[in-house]
Amino acid sequence: MADANTFAALEKREWSDEQVAQSYARAFARAANMVVPHLIEAVAPGPGTNALDLCCGHGNVTAGLVHAGANVTGVDFSPAMLEMARDAVPKARFVEGDVMDLDFDDEKFDTVTIGFGIPHVPNPPAVFKEARRVLRPGGKLAFSVWCGPEVETALGYVFGSIEAHGHPDITLPPGPGANDYADPALSFPVLSSAGFQDCSCVTVASMWRVEDPGAPYDFFREGTARGGALLRPQPEENASAIRKSVVDQVLKKHGSGPIWEVPIPSVVTRAVAV
Repeated sequence: MADANTFAALEKREWSDEQVAQSYARAFARAANMVVPHLIEAVAPGPGTNALDLCCGHGNVTAGLVHAGANVTGVDFSPAMLEMARDAVPKARFVEGDVMDLDFDDEKFDTVTIGFGIPHVPNPPAVFKEARRVLRPGGKLAFSVWCGPEVETALGYVFGSIEAHGHPDITLPPGPGANDYADPALSFPVLSSAGFQDCSCVTVASMWRVEDPGAPYDFFREGTARGGALLRPQPEENASAIRKSVVDQVLKKHGSGPIWEVPIPSVVTRAVAV
């Protein structure tokens, strides 16, 4: 039986929670939706393209692929996400599965997309190897990852506030960095080792437009795995201090409102199967 305290178990548990999945789709994904056109452009699917959408979540990237005319299969480990995806994109096929061990034949697909899924798997290089295995030579891969706190981002506001004000006993199990594969210095060599070439990346100015400067705190608390696992168990005193810190940063950096455009930029990486 798998250890309930591993990173993999945390991800599986959090994303299988219907409330977390629905909150992500309703609120957090407003920024992720801005990245969908860039993923679609990167793989350039045409009518009849066989497309595989890994870590498909509630189906926002899948919908973009279908709209472009592709025949799409979506894969995710979360039944709660897949239920929403099937309702949202009835023209696609959805499968519950492990993206590190895909149940598809070699060279079956023309394109593979991964919308913000890479940080949620224990072994990202294994996902890229599987993506290469199921892609035909010349097939295109595109994936997105949120930028890390080295740039201006809501992610930095929230996780910096957790570090400053969170209870020290509330931690995450060891796992890959949430923003590791936004860095081409890491991602390009891993992609090359997996059998990809012609790697490139672009930064997308994704953001949230909100009416509450504390919304980024709420989005991470209610609609993410890592953020939720750190924020939901906080004692009231710590939770209040973390949210206040987020509010203070949004007001300082993005004005007095009443509407705030809070950045949460991302990187879309593209590669071609050798």
